[in-house]
Amino acid sequence: MRRKTTAILFIVTALLWPAAAPAADKPAASPNKPGALTLTEAVMCEGIESYAPKTPAVVFSINIGKVSCYSNFDPVPEKTYIYHRWYFKDRLTTRKRLYLKPPRWATYTSIQLREADRGPWRVEITDKDGNILKVLRFSITD
Repeated sequence: MRRKTTAILFIVTALLWPAAAPAADKPAASPNKPGALTLTEAVMCEGIESYAPKTPAVVFSINIGKVSCYSNFDPVPEKTYIYHRWYFKDRLTTRKRLYLKPPRWATYTSIQLREADRGPWRVEITDKDGNILKVLRFSITD
């Protein structure tokens, strides 16, 4: 009897697991609509070079001095703006408003690293209404 209960619990858990995933990590529903603002690429990187992300990663050394969040949108149906919200240990540290123009647009923000910045970080990319488009998690180490 114990085996059947465990098997049923495993099956139910496996079926419900995707529904239990945090909504913040899922893209907003609007990009599926034709002509809607669509985030096509979002990465954390060491910097921007020739309008592209340089050395994308999820773990960065404090010694590189700065970290950048790059986001690319295609299409951009009308002039609008987004936010990059930077969190350190779940505390909002920086909020940057970035303007987007049609027909497509790439943009980025950066932070300068200090000795006290070691640990877990995340950047939430949101539309002008606060809907989360993407969450990028990364760490700063020695």
